[in-house]
Amino acid sequence: MTDLATILASARAEFAACTDAAALENAKARYLGKAGALTELLKGLAQLSATDRPAAGAAINDAKRELESALAARRAALADAKLAAQLAADALDVSLPGRGRGAGTLHPLSRVLERFESLFRSLGFAVADGPEIEDDFHNFTALNTPENHPARSMQDTFYVEGGMVLRTHTSPIQVRYMETHAPPIKIIAPGRVYRVDSDATHSPMFHQVEGLWIDRDVSFADLKGVLTEFLRRFFERDDLKVRFRPSFFPFTEPSAEIDMAFGDGGWLEIAGSGQVHPNVLRAVGIDPEQYQGFAFGMGPDRLAMLRYGVNDLRLFYENDLRFLRQFA
Repeated sequence: MTDLATILASARAEFAACTDAAALENAKARYLGKAGALTELLKGLAQLSATDRPAAGAAINDAKRELESALAARRAALADAKLAAQLAADALDVSLPGRGRGAGTLHPLSRVLERFESLFRSLGFAVADGPEIEDDFHNFTALNTPENHPARSMQDTFYVEGGMVLRTHTSPIQVRYMETHAPPIKIIAPGRVYRVDSDATHSPMFHQVEGLWIDRDVSFADLKGVLTEFLRRFFERDDLKVRFRPSFFPFTEPSAEIDMAFGDGGWLEIAGSGQVHPNVLRAVGIDPEQYQGFAFGMGPDRLAMLRYGVNDLRLFYENDLRFLRQFA
């Protein structure tokens, strides 16, 4: 068994000297492989006498278990050393300040819409909602829009399957509300609308806020008072000048464009408005001989441009953080 003791001592020394897994596997092959030193001793058992063979076999098996244990221990040590080196290389300097993620904030258009709702609620209006995909009746016919009106053409309207359209205004919300609620009605209808249009002041998708007040004695004077008060509160200017310029809309009569003083003596169009046309009231089952009222519509996106000094509407929709961080 002198050879066995020599093999054990040599194997332990080689295992301990290995600095990586590949070298360790090569050392294992020299002692425990098919042609390894310990394997050769096992093959030599056949040459021993029947009396000596059991003791020699037991000694060799004990040596084999000892080498396998030493091999496993060295593998674990090399793995631990490799992990420790990797952790050291990837170590974080915890003394440095953290790189916390910045807190999010509302999009500027969301802020403006919230401001619209808050101001109109303070004037007694409720907020209504409705579908963005509409049928012809609610988007056009109920609003007294003639069959040949340009708004129905493919150049202005996005048509979808089944004769449905992406709503071109939030007026259908007003129609649906009047179908299910009896006067008095006092609501605003904010939401996304869609038209085939895109440039510095237009987008295929944009926001609109429309208002409706129906009761027995609601007049054009009430319309002027509500819209003037809203614009003065929105822009926080009590001296803001507002004018109503005669216009035409199929769903109101009389109708007016609403302008506000802007810049050095100029006027800027802000909204469209008017007394609700009797045909619109008849379409939803309201007697125009008993009730009347006004409606208006304006673009909060355009008012956001004025409030924040933005000269291109498309900036609001490009998701450029360099632009949006200004409003955080």
